[in-house]
Amino acid sequence: MESSRCGVESFCSGGRFTLGKQSCHLPELAGGASSSGDELTEKIDQHFLLMYLAHEGDVGGIQELIGAGVDVNFCDIDGRTALHVASCQGSLSVVDLLLRSGAQVDSKDRWGSTPLVDAIHHHKHQVIKLLEKYGAKLQVVPMHVKGAPWVPEYEINSREFDFSKSVDIAKGTYRTAKWRGIRVAVKTFAEDLIEDDDKVRAFRDELALLQQIRHPNVVQFLGAVTQSSPMMIVTEYLPKGDFRSYLRRKGALKLSTAVRFALDIARGMNYLHEHRPEAIIHGDLEPTNLLLDDSGHLKVADFGVRKLLKVGNSVKEDRHMPCQDMTY
Repeated sequence: MESSRCGVESFCSGGRFTLGKQSCHLPELAGGASSSGDELTEKIDQHFLLMYLAHEGDVGGIQELIGAGVDVNFCDIDGRTALHVASCQGSLSVVDLLLRSGAQVDSKDRWGSTPLVDAIHHHKHQVIKLLEKYGAKLQVVPMHVKGAPWVPEYEINSREFDFSKSVDIAKGTYRTAKWRGIRVAVKTFAEDLIEDDDKVRAFRDELALLQQIRHPNVVQFLGAVTQSSPMMIVTEYLPKGDFRSYLRRKGALKLSTAVRFALDIARGMNYLHEHRPEAIIHGDLEPTNLLLDDSGHLKVADFGVRKLLKVGNSVKEDRHMPCQDMTY
């Protein structure tokens, strides 16, 4: 096993294992690590050595590390495990050893890729069968389409997001991410969304609604992730925060400022109420759902509990509109 330590340090710098095949959801990176193996090091973390030996297919070395107490489910900063690495490489004996040693079969990396997804992507058929034998399941995204011509125009590839400096915003329902050089707000939906028909229907309705909205006093929809899991909705990010936080910082407002903010809110809500052919009822208008833009104006945000009302000669009452947890 000592010879397997050669050159490992260069592959494991920064808490990331970069040797060999990577997550099928990982954005392509320029260049790559080479396995020259010139330098022997005793300083390499044993967990990263596990990752390296999984890449090399070194069953004996892995057995020795596991016997010494190394965590078989160790994750690097990308959420990658030794099972991910071995599945990419197609190392059947290593995959079998890791699974028998307690490796989590459906662990996910930072891009949502599991060992099974990686094995499928790299065409490792024997590994696929073994992972499925241990209970690995491939979740089918309910909005997945059959081919490129049917992919929605708003679709964003989840590989494009960088969550490395992400922070939670908007009551924890959104978090920030870097996308194509700009900071955006990303709402990630729980995995159970896929198995709940009502939640999937609500997700579809929300997307259909957001695509129609264009107004300076309403937060702008940028796109969504619907062809992979977890599914996401992406909107513009307003770093100045919500109106409640602003009021707590500033206290009482000058009359002119209060009127300006009131007009911002009224214009945004009027746009929604006048929307045709269906009026949009927000259903949760409160200070935390009003965001400040860079120019100091307010935008109405978060339509997760909105309703569409058919418009005829007058707006019809929706008797099925839920009332709990809403601030009418």
